Amino acid sequence: MNLSAWSIKNPIPALMLFVMLSFAGMLAFKAMKVQQFPDLELPTITVAASLPGAAPAQLETEVARKLENAIAPLQGLKNIYTKVQDGGVTVTAEFRLEKPTQEALDDVRSAVQGVRADLPSDVRDPVINKVNLSGAPILAFTIRSPQMDDEALSWFVDNTVTRRLLGVKGVGSVVRVGGVSREVEVALDPLKLQALGATAADVSRQLRQVQTESAGGRAD
Repeated sequence: MNLSAWSIKNPIPALMLFVMLSFAGMLAFKAMKVQQFPDLELPTITVAASLPGAAPAQLETEVARKLENAIAPLQGLKNIYTKVQDGGVTVTAEFRLEKPTQEALDDVRSAVQGVRADLPSDVRDPVINKVNLSGAPILAFTIRSPQMDDEALSWFVDNTVTRRLLGVKGVGSVVRVGGVSREVEVALDPLKLQALGATAADVSRQLRQVQTESAGGRAD
């Protein structure tokens, strides 16, 4: 049967079919999910290691190069990007697309664990994560107030705005960028340190021990 000839002889069914298909297409278009970043899993792994107070030159030789040498022989590796700044190193390992992301993550984790003993003892445990495109921020707001200073406005964002936004359905996380955070500044006297035979590292280590909370036991 010739569909074109049948449609010319019977225009009403053909017209109704066209209207139904158009209506279904509009409904499907409105229900289509729109994302700025599609749900893709790229085999890209990041390794972040921090050593507070260390200079970039020290981190480059004692941390960055050791991590690079451990990751470089991995199978399927395409590129390595390293960022060194004061107190921290970030190594990004980009694998080929045919490499499974979970396999790449496991390989990088094993390689980093293999050189963990060669890193400085003060280096915090490296944080290994896979790059998640769908987890990127999708909304950014700028908040300002003439009645609040930087400290009060930052506390308002952390204590009020963040809690309200986390209560909204679909919100996964809220991160404040900028503002000020509470901190305690400890000013050291070089003469007294020299007289006591102590260093700034000793004071930092003692403060770290004071901040440690440990269980004192259990009583019934």
